[in-house]
Amino acid sequence: MKRAYSSLAAKSVRLLQNEVPKLPSDAVIFSMIQPTGDFHLGNYLGANRVWKQLQDHKVPQQTCLFGVADLHAITVPKLDVVKFKQLRLQAIASILALGISPEKCTIFMQSKIPEHSQLNWLLETITSMGYLNRMTQWKSKSEGVDEDQVKLGLFAYPVLQAADILLYGSTHVPVGEDQTQHLELTRNIARRFNKMYKGRYLVEPQTIFTPTKKVLSLNNPTKKMSKSDADPLSRIYLTDAPESIQKKIKKCLTDSISDNFYYDPENRPGVSNLINIVSGIQGKSVEEVEKDIAHMKDYNTLKTYVSDIIIEDLTPVRIRYEQLIKDPAYLMDVATKGSLEKARPIAQGTIKRLMETMGF
Repeated sequence: MKRAYSSLAAKSVRLLQNEVPKLPSDAVIFSMIQPTGDFHLGNYLGANRVWKQLQDHKVPQQTCLFGVADLHAITVPKLDVVKFKQLRLQAIASILALGISPEKCTIFMQSKIPEHSQLNWLLETITSMGYLNRMTQWKSKSEGVDEDQVKLGLFAYPVLQAADILLYGSTHVPVGEDQTQHLELTRNIARRFNKMYKGRYLVEPQTIFTPTKKVLSLNNPTKKMSKSDADPLSRIYLTDAPESIQKKIKKCLTDSISDNFYYDPENRPGVSNLINIVSGIQGKSVEEVEKDIAHMKDYNTLKTYVSDIIIEDLTPVRIRYEQLIKDPAYLMDVATKGSLEKARPIAQGTIKRLMETMGF
């Protein structure tokens, strides 16, 4: 696929609740997820739910690519290879369960396309260590760890992330707010490459921010919801049964004000997190949700209300996932066709042009 370079004036687009994304007719929409198990509510409202919106409103000339970042996953070694293979299939099943169609979108596995690694190396040669050392996720993950135990892959993975995006001429990347710095690095690398080789070879992508603010841990609403949290009650998975969702919401941390519920992230983070979740699922503003719950006078009523909304929204996803995960041959077929027949030809074209540009 041949694309002309397009210089994008704005660096980001923030979607409003229920807003139909208005993107250029030739937009290339790209996003990936790591195969670390089932999606949780933070993933879902942070970026994954927008994938389907973008798919459903795309015009024929637009391209949507949604991938499994299995090369990124090995920054933490996966020594149980059988489990790792299963996690990769679970990620494909989760993407399909969201309603992403392999007919409308390209669903692919990063490791099946060697050009990701090839472009990663080409871009690493022009990326400064100083910039990488300022990445906040790197700092948080390496803090307090002995230098000999910190692996190069963890330090340099933002360059691979940039390569993933730039490989397909991506113009728009839907992500959560914690990925802002990585998208800025991607634009910086593209700009640097274009300046070095005096041409417009790499697209500087725009960031698409979803309307839902960051979803926080249910038992510690000062941190974001994460699979790495040791407490399973801290997060809700898309595959959780209704009883599990009810239990987790019932036990979630709130505060002592039990007869007046309003959004105040600084002073009432637990309640605000629940309001934010409802806002994201229903596509309503925080103010609208506050009006809906204004009559509630106890936490039991509020938490039952929140649980019911989550269960209603996630049940179709869970049922579809349970059907898909029983058919690993189909999941692998989707990943293989999307990778080799749709994504890789684009990647090969990009690498060919860049290698020629660099004198190879």
